[in-house]
Amino acid sequence: MDAHSRGRADDIDPADQWVLNPNTGNYELRLDHSAGESSSPSRTATAEGTGRRGGSRTGSSREGSGRRGSGSREREREEAPDGPRQVPGQRSRRSSQGGRGAAEPPSAGRRKRKPQKSRKKKALLWTGGVMAFVVVAGSAGAYVLYQKLNGNIDAIDVGDAGSKNVVTDGPMNILIIGTDKRTGKGNEGYGDKGSEGHADTTILFHVSEDRTNATAMSIPRDLKTEIPECETKNEDGTTTVVPGTPNERFNTSLGQNGRDPGCTMRTVENITGLKPDHFMMVDFNAVKSLTSAVGGVNVCMAKPIDDPKSHLKLPQGESKVQGEQALALLRTRDSFGNRSDLDRIKVQQQFLGSMIREMKSSDTLTNPKKLYKLADAATDALTVDKAIGDARKLVTLAEEIGKVDTKNISFLTMPVIDNPAEPKPITVVVDPVKGEQLFAMMRSDTSLTEVKQKEKAAKGKQAALLKGPKAEPADVRVDVLNGGEIPGAAGSTVTWLQNEQGVLKSTNKANAPEKIKKTTLEYAPNQADQARALAEMMGLPATAMKKGTADAEGLEAMVLTLGADFKGAGQLITGPTKPPKDIEKASADKAVCAQ
Repeated sequence: MDAHSRGRADDIDPADQWVLNPNTGNYELRLDHSAGESSSPSRTATAEGTGRRGGSRTGSSREGSGRRGSGSREREREEAPDGPRQVPGQRSRRSSQGGRGAAEPPSAGRRKRKPQKSRKKKALLWTGGVMAFVVVAGSAGAYVLYQKLNGNIDAIDVGDAGSKNVVTDGPMNILIIGTDKRTGKGNEGYGDKGSEGHADTTILFHVSEDRTNATAMSIPRDLKTEIPECETKNEDGTTTVVPGTPNERFNTSLGQNGRDPGCTMRTVENITGLKPDHFMMVDFNAVKSLTSAVGGVNVCMAKPIDDPKSHLKLPQGESKVQGEQALALLRTRDSFGNRSDLDRIKVQQQFLGSMIREMKSSDTLTNPKKLYKLADAATDALTVDKAIGDARKLVTLAEEIGKVDTKNISFLTMPVIDNPAEPKPITVVVDPVKGEQLFAMMRSDTSLTEVKQKEKAAKGKQAALLKGPKAEPADVRVDVLNGGEIPGAAGSTVTWLQNEQGVLKSTNKANAPEKIKKTTLEYAPNQADQARALAEMMGLPATAMKKGTADAEGLEAMVLTLGADFKGAGQLITGPTKPPKDIEKASADKAVCAQ
């Protein structure tokens, strides 16, 4: 019997057979239908923790996890004449006699895992060949990480636009794209018939290096920017180069002129200096199916809503929306604020926060049937880049993102101003001051929450190195080496220092002996004023300052070695410790009424 069939009238949903044993804190596979009976080792199979103990994270149970005698196997066959019942996605395993055996319990010698004190803020981890995934969804699209059948996961090859690694040791950037395409099941009937879609709702989800916090930055669809040249992969294996275009709406970075999500990834990097590692894309149907699968999403309205265009009707106060009603809420422009896309983004962010809370709640995490329905809906909704295009890789990525506590996920919108090139502004452009400040904070992995960061934790003598008088640019002497990933970085930095900052006594010393992760500035005690001046120009953190013990002699120069955190000449290594003033941000753990 496969995971989705119901062979007999008395068969039940496979997900219903997994129950929580309060004595062990583990999920156990009940092989009979006696919901009221306590489980015993001969009648249940424990779902072990993830493959952190050396086993696979997905797939069938390990061969060595407790073998039983033939007598025990025969008793199982008598109790379950229809054959072993499987959880969705679990593969049966042949016994030594050649038949298929039921899931086996852990060996007697293995120590049982202690019950967890809290399940509310932890990623769901089911193994033994079952499911292991974290779900995070929202806005006019959804963000879902799941384990399901590999054959149902759609993947696109974006070439070098993303990372080849599933996770990185440092910060991670994941681009969430909600497309408004009108093709495919569930996407018709919304006007613009047959459209390939745009990057209608886009969120850059930045996860910190230490996984304590995340920043979700919405990018306005009507942002005017440069769409860079990009390569797309064709079905026959050939490559097409799509020319870049200046002064275009951001949403045309997807779907138009044959552009794929890799083009949107390159556009985001061009704007922010942050390179997305992966993308996840969903359409209208995803919003409807996922909100229904989770049982609806709680929302709050500051006033009654009656929008004839989107057919949205909601009372003042709290409501629960799903399906078409959830999609209408995320698409409406006329119900909030000044009817702009920026006001709609705020509602989408509030919806996303609410859906995250719902999916990470105990009501969801401890409900196997609900989780199964959610995973089933997600399977047909999500498109990802090829690097994470199978279940095991998605599980690995999900576990990393699931480490972030909901209260430390901050939502905000990219700082923008009205387009000065338009007499009557319709589009927007990046705020030249606040935008770069925010991008610099994200590039330097500085949290927008109160989470204690490594850079902010530099105290005492180390932090004091940045305090004190600063030399004039003309008096700064520095040799620049490239220990990062960008070719020619030392030369471009020297050019910028000389032409833009007035540091004429700067020298290109080419490549460093080895690659380094963090930029460093080595200087002598009597060069401290020069070091502080250079640190201010480049946005060096206190941790980058490497003060020597002996004074420099004569015309000896400081040594600046650029690391992997260097993103380009003129871009600050680290940004401000606080976001720019007047930037509205919200936390995923707090409910807010849409206005």
